[in-house]
This record gives sequence, C-alpha cells and structure tokens, in this order.
Amino acid sequence: MPSFSPEELITRDRHRILLGAVGPRPIALVSTVDEFGKPNLSPFSFFNIFSSNPPTVIFSPARRVRDNTTKDTLHNALREQEVVVNVVNYDLVQQVNLSSAEYPSHVDEFVKSGLTPVPSELVAPPRVAESPVSLECIVKDVVALGEEGGAGNLVICEIKKIHCAAHVMSDEGGLDQEALDLVGRMGKNWWVRASGDALFSVGAPTVGIGVDQIPMVIRNSTVLTGNDLGLLGGVTVLPTEEEIEQKKNDFDIRRLLQNYADGIERREALHEVARELLENGHVHEAWKVLLIDKSAR
Repeated sequence: MPSFSPEELITRDRHRILLGAVGPRPIALVSTVDEFGKPNLSPFSFFNIFSSNPPTVIFSPARRVRDNTTKDTLHNALREQEVVVNVVNYDLVQQVNLSSAEYPSHVDEFVKSGLTPVPSELVAPPRVAESPVSLECIVKDVVALGEEGGAGNLVICEIKKIHCAAHVMSDEGGLDQEALDLVGRMGKNWWVRASGDALFSVGAPTVGIGVDQIPMVIRNSTVLTGNDLGLLGGVTVLPTEEEIEQKKNDFDIRRLLQNYADGIERREALHEVARELLENGHVHEAWKVLLIDKSAR
C-alpha cells in the first residue's frame, strides 16, 4: 500500500489525493453581498453541518493553490457577516458548475448562471429560488488555517432561518431523501448523485454480541463479507439448538446437506445460503444456517 507524508507531496498532488479520498462531499452554494449590496454566488464542497443546537454549518473557501488568492465569498463573509447556504441537487448541477467559474468581482454569478435570487427574510444576501433548501446564516467566526495556497478558511455560520421546498418535506416532518436528489463532489471532475439505487437504509445498531464473539470459522469465511459479519455481530441472542435442528428440515437445507458431505464444501454452501439471507435482512435465520455446521458452535 503506497503511503505518503504530507510534506513529501507538492500542494497540488496532496490536494488531489485528499479530495479523491474524502467524498462524497456535500456542496454549499453560498450567496453573499459586498459592501455595496452586490450579490455573489459560489459553490464549496468543503462544507458540512456540525451542530443542531446551536444550528451550525461550516464551509471553507480555500486559498487558490495556483496563485494563493482568495475568493470574493470570503471577503464578503468577513466584512458583512451574513451568508445564505443553498443546498445543491441534481437539477442544479450545470448551473452551479457555471457559477464556480472565476468571473471578475463586478460580475453577478446569479446572472451568469441563470439562477434566481429571492430576497431573504433575516439577512442581506439573497437565496437561490431553485435550491430545495436554503439556510439564512450569520457568520460567527472565520478561522484561517494557513497563509499559503490550498489553506482553508473555516466560515462558521449559525443558521437563523431554514427554507424548504414543499415537495422535499416528508410526512414525518423531515426531508424526503429521494425527493431532495442531492449531489456531492468526488475527486477530479467526478460528482455523485444521491438517489435511486445509490440510497440504502442502515438501521441504528443494538448493543449486540459483536464480531469478536462470532465463531472463528465464520469470521474467517471466504464467502461472508465484513458487512455480513457486522450484521451477525449485531444480534443479542443466538438461535437455540432446537431452532437449528428445525432449520435442517427446510427443503433447500435438507437437499444441501444431502449433496455435500461434511467439510469445507458443505460449510461454504451453508455460508452462501446465509449470505443470501443476510442480504434480505433475515439475520436470525442466517445464524440458524451457519450454526448447522457443528464446527461453528
């Protein structure tokens, strides 16, 4: 495995490796105004939510690696202390990408991108009408992480107003992730779309037995994956001997036991059945199958 000390890499290469490794990164389309009230719009993928109480987002306009210059967004945030963070979904990708071009300071990226400014309620910068969620914020602090090209500037923002499009609200009062259709940045020119088959649900874990308590013959399986072991380790109780014996009477299991003699082939066949059960969420049934192999008990 190649390994690097950050100091060994020039800033450009270090930047590429880190941005390729850490992703997908959510995108903040940040609107600000200058001292004359002229709007500015720019996207940032150094961005996330860091607290819900107080509600806090942080984004980072980094110094340009090329020439160590800084962005208008940073100047405006420092001077005016107000921003709007607009969430980016798939429908906005190309317009957001266009807004990231390095237009001169006097150029309005709302105009160039074709996105629609909407007056905010509590802050001076306008919201983006097409964004499914917009956060009106005041700037609490700006933390400079360095003075050279590539250095970030953490703009710490407290959310004062949340605007959500009606169609992205769920019946439970949260947000419908499919309807949001969010996108994120990866390395180089790659983006990712968080919808459809890319979405999956993982339930909150219980205080289960843990992977360390799974019999070694199962942990060392050539069939089961780390995800499978994580599911198996999440159970609180194992099947009883009676349940295991009853499982042997299932038609498919009975045929499997008839076709394979004791040994590695039978074990791997049982593990294949267990893995299919795990993929369908039947963890307790998978345990029954795995424990048919007496070497696993």
